[in-house]
Amino acid sequence: MLLTAVACWAASDDAAGWSAKSAASYLDQRAEWWAGWQRSARDHGTFCVSCHTALPYALARPALRGALGESGPSAPERKLLENIATRVRQWSEVKPFYSDPTGAKQVESRTTEAVLNALILSSYDPRTADARAALQNMWELQVKTGEQQGSFTWLNFHNAPWEYEESPYWGATLAALAASSQPAESRPSGQVKLLAEYLRRDVHSTTLLNRVFLLYAASRLPGLIDRQTSGSIVAEIRGLQREDGGWNLASLTGGWKRKDETALETASDGYATGLIALALERSGVPRKDPALARGLAWLAGHQNRSEGFWPSWSLNKKRDPESDVGRFMPDAATAYAVLALTSH
Repeated sequence: MLLTAVACWAASDDAAGWSAKSAASYLDQRAEWWAGWQRSARDHGTFCVSCHTALPYALARPALRGALGESGPSAPERKLLENIATRVRQWSEVKPFYSDPTGAKQVESRTTEAVLNALILSSYDPRTADARAALQNMWELQVKTGEQQGSFTWLNFHNAPWEYEESPYWGATLAALAASSQPAESRPSGQVKLLAEYLRRDVHSTTLLNRVFLLYAASRLPGLIDRQTSGSIVAEIRGLQREDGGWNLASLTGGWKRKDETALETASDGYATGLIALALERSGVPRKDPALARGLAWLAGHQNRSEGFWPSWSLNKKRDPESDVGRFMPDAATAYAVLALTSH
């Protein structure tokens, strides 16, 4: 019965225990809130493109279009895309998202934004002038020499999992996803080669969470990693699956500790489970595979149907789950859960 339900999820979400309509409502509401939040406002009437809310929203929201009978992007999607296009078109004029007296944050935030812009715009349509310009900005900021050759300098606020010491590797996997949307003849082959070499060189020293993103990126960009590396990542993932069928984010981050010294959550969560299920699916693991089927079943059964989100918790502080900041992890969790449950 479980495998039959798994096969039907993409076609009939409500019957399988999760609601595309409530997921879309939650994601749209959170994207709208982020766009209008005072702390996300930036110059030229734009707002910051966040790793926790804006990026996953842009990647996941189109996946709900078919189930909802939509003919195009929602209003919050259009606002986000217009915001990014404005910053791309005025790239030499807009200020970096963050700054400090040393200039380090200007560099970090400019490169981070370039990758996020390129990934989002290329995922919608890589043929547009804005997407091509965003991709060009991204490649221009790739590290060309030194120990980090092939990578992208990344924001570091010592906040896992998106803005800390391990994040440049994650950023490189996002760049690979952006590159995968480019027509093969348009990709700068030398720079793609540097990117792949960096990802392969540091694959065993980074976190399993980053390796999961690598597995996902490799499914989109052929030749990024070899079959042995892919198989090793899948085996690690299988070994950490919990009895209830889900995965736990803290177990993927290599011993990270919260700043407030509170204990990390050890329960299965939507971010880890959604991301892993997506990566397994995209890497060729069939939905009838027991581990993947159990992961998808966990996702189908753990949406907050009344509000639309999937649970996940901050790695940095114990936050009020009802607060807007406390929703950052559920924002990302909901997006990746949607991507996994709608993947074909």
